[in-house]
Amino acid sequence: MVSPTASQSLPQHQPLPPLSPNPVVLVHGMWDTHRVFDPMAQQLRSLGWQVYSFDMVPSNGDAPLEVLAQQLADFINRTFAATEPIDLVGFSMGGIVSRYYLQRLGGLNRVQRLITISSPHKGTIAGFFSHRPGARQMQVRSAWIADLNQDCDRLAQLNFTSIWTPWDALILPAWSSHLDCAKAVQIPGLLHAWMVKDPRVIQTVIQALQEPISRQISIQDDRRFDDNPAPQKSLQNASNI
Repeated sequence: MVSPTASQSLPQHQPLPPLSPNPVVLVHGMWDTHRVFDPMAQQLRSLGWQVYSFDMVPSNGDAPLEVLAQQLADFINRTFAATEPIDLVGFSMGGIVSRYYLQRLGGLNRVQRLITISSPHKGTIAGFFSHRPGARQMQVRSAWIADLNQDCDRLAQLNFTSIWTPWDALILPAWSSHLDCAKAVQIPGLLHAWMVKDPRVIQTVIQALQEPISRQISIQDDRRFDDNPAPQKSLQNASNI
C-alpha cells in the first residue's frame, strides 16, 4: 500500500491505492536488450514488484514481429502459472510485439495492464529506411499494422496506457504512439532512446501499475505530464526482491 507523506492528511478509513501484486514483464525494443530497462527495473523492484525481462532474438528486425511475439508468449508460458495474471511494459517495438501477443496469441486472457512507451502503434516513416522484415512491418500504413489496429478496441479490456513524446525523431509522425483505445500520457522527452530511462516516464509507469483493475477502462483524452508534479511517496512497506 502507498503510505502518505507526513504533510498529507487523509480522511480516516480512506483506502489507499494498493500495490499491484502482478509480476511485471518488460519487453525491449529494436536493437535493444533487456538491459535498456535497468533503471526502471531497479526502481520497480525497490518498490516491491517482481520484475522479469528477456532478450528477443534477433532484435534487429531480421525476424518478423509475430516470431518475436511468440518468443514473448513462450517466455510467459514457461515462467508463470497459467492462472497467474501479469502486467506488460513494452518499449518501442516491444509495445507492438506485446500487442500482437495480446491480440493474436491469447494474451488477453492473462494480462491485466499494458503500458507502452514510444511504440509506433500507427507505424513510423523510419520503417521505410530498412529492408528487414520486422522494420517493414512497422512502416506507416503497412498492411501488418493495419491488420493489428482493426481490432485494437479489444485492448479496452485492459488498463492500457500509452506514453509518448511529441519530440520523437524515430517514431514519425510522433503521434503514431497515440492509440485511441489507450489512455495517452504525453511526456516531452527529447530523444526516443532516453524515454525508457526518463524519471518522469518511470514515475508514470509506476502510477499506471498501481491503477485498480477495471473490466472496461474509460478512454480519457490525452493528458500532458506536469513537469512539476507533486512528489510520489515510495512504498515504504514493500519488500525488495
